Amino acid sequence: MSARSTAYLFMRFGLGQAPEDLQLRVVGNFLTLLEGAEERPAALLFYTDGVKLVCEGSPVLDHLRRFESQAVDVVSCRTCIEYFGLVEKVRVGRVGGMPAIMEAMARADKVVSV
Repeated sequence: MSARSTAYLFMRFGLGQAPEDLQLRVVGNFLTLLEGAEERPAALLFYTDGVKLVCEGSPVLDHLRRFESQAVDVVSCRTCIEYFGLVEKVRVGRVGGMPAIMEAMARADKVVSV
């Protein structure tokens, strides 16, 4: 199974259960390594607190923009974006809602929650 058929699901503003600065450092490291992988993921999907990663002030916007420029589908949950009042702060990807997230997960051979 190739990374191309993998969708990564981000549900937190960072990775793991740790202080926020460590979570953000770890997600940055993860995305750096994923960028260097031989094959790109099919999709990067964001919901709940994870939507904050695609918004103004996120330390990983440059990573996400590079993925988007390489045709990786970057999708955020509309309900979550609206809940947090972030509609005007989305800086990368598309706000496609849960149906778009579910569609991307169904298309992928593998879904990885990070």
